[in-house]
Amino acid sequence: MSRAAELSSVLETTESLVIVCHDSPDPDCLASALALEAIASDHDVDEVTITYGGEISHQQNRAFVNMLEISLESIEHTDVEAYERIGFVDHSQPGGNTELSAQITPDIIVDHHPAASVGATFEDVRSSIGATATIFVEYLDDLEVELTTRLASALLFALHRERLDFVRDPTRREYEAALAVYPDADLETLEQLYGSAFSPGTIDAIGQAIASRERRGSSLVANVGKTTETDALPQAADYLLNLEGVDTVLVYGIIGDAIRLSARSIDPRIHIGETLKTGFDELGQVGGHHDMAGGRIELGLFADEADDADVLLRFVGGRLTRRFFDALNLEDEP
Repeated sequence: MSRAAELSSVLETTESLVIVCHDSPDPDCLASALALEAIASDHDVDEVTITYGGEISHQQNRAFVNMLEISLESIEHTDVEAYERIGFVDHSQPGGNTELSAQITPDIIVDHHPAASVGATFEDVRSSIGATATIFVEYLDDLEVELTTRLASALLFALHRERLDFVRDPTRREYEAALAVYPDADLETLEQLYGSAFSPGTIDAIGQAIASRERRGSSLVANVGKTTETDALPQAADYLLNLEGVDTVLVYGIIGDAIRLSARSIDPRIHIGETLKTGFDELGQVGGHHDMAGGRIELGLFADEADDADVLLRFVGGRLTRRFFDALNLEDEP
């Protein structure tokens, strides 16, 4: 039985499904949620809700939600346990990158991030695939679910933003998936999404990262200060990776009640997800892929300095920078 058929068998006996996105969901997560919603509707699931935690702060992600008219509910306003089935897309660990309680185990998991099994009824976690959207394109084809213009546009944009735009270790499957949905996508909508403007908060955060950068060899660490723009961190990391001679970047900042980390590397010798685990695993939740990774460190560890963002960043900045460079085995420069 194919994985799509296994998912189908679970949904055939389901009356209600809540699809849980990870916090501050990106296009890959949101498009995957739309795809699972379409599959569930095709299987006559009476009630389907897509929910998320955190904020959708990235201006392009907000435009993605608005232009594609994606109906979302916040986790705090969703009684997740009232649904017969709970599905996770683009993440898999209860209590990981989600506001949802760690005591709640999902029934359905579809993800491309490496992680241990949590014992869900249906689990399809393929770290060899570059995007969760790729897996859902396979399901839609296998199950012969109608590919609407809206869904095709969402999946095509997700595939590009997750892997193809930056050529971040895409597999052949991402290109095949993109070709599969391309004929039904609305390219004018995608062009408008790419033209979404930066918010002032994101520009400020990127500017702070540029000004604060510290480099050692081809690696660089920077901070965005305190911001409400969660997605400013990966955007700053992507921007700094364009600096001549730089192939590995860590950006950190204070968001809400935590220090967030975002890292990138185009050095084939470096697995940036494992690098973050080496440097910060004992401090918080970290991990990711060969080329992209992130993490969260609760401010409770630095509670004495938590009231003043500038003081806190000075306090932790040296430690985070040292741990990152040590994890990369980079010695102090003379």
